[in-house]
Amino acid sequence: MSIFKKLHSAKKEIGAISKESTNPFYKSKYFDINQLLEHVEPILQKHELLLLQPIESDIVISKIIDVESGESVESSMSLTAITDPQKRGSEITYYRRYTLGSLLGMQAVDDDANLASKAPTQQPADLPWLNEKDKLGHETKQFANIKKAIDGGKISSLADVRKYYRLNKEVALTIENLLK
Repeated sequence: MSIFKKLHSAKKEIGAISKESTNPFYKSKYFDINQLLEHVEPILQKHELLLLQPIESDIVISKIIDVESGESVESSMSLTAITDPQKRGSEITYYRRYTLGSLLGMQAVDDDANLASKAPTQQPADLPWLNEKDKLGHETKQFANIKKAIDGGKISSLADVRKYYRLNKEVALTIENLLK
């Protein structure tokens, strides 16, 4: 299977990413690189895709490599002439988020306009993502706990799970199947 078919399958699982972190200085929201990676990497790894984010010659690169074929795709941004190490670190983090988002064609949920236009069933942005598998392909503790709660009758609907976790489409479908 080509890298593009693998990415296509992975993108179906990734879904839209909400801006969950708040910048108190600008009173705006953004998606944190660690939260983004926590959500995206297990899905990429499931499809045997490796994410690397090297910095080469003052260029931040997000590269996804198909571990089977060696094919890769990348997105990059050139760093500015900032010399202050703290500001440079912030710039690198920012560029890592946006090159990865661009590379995957991810939909970032706007914290103002998009949220205002969504139906009230929108999941709260402060909830953690529920992943079925971890980076090694093992079932996560959280997912195992959800399964036990379903089996024990403590969870009877997808809405019950959404009270505690944010779900991508694939995890939501898996839970719906468990509820049947």
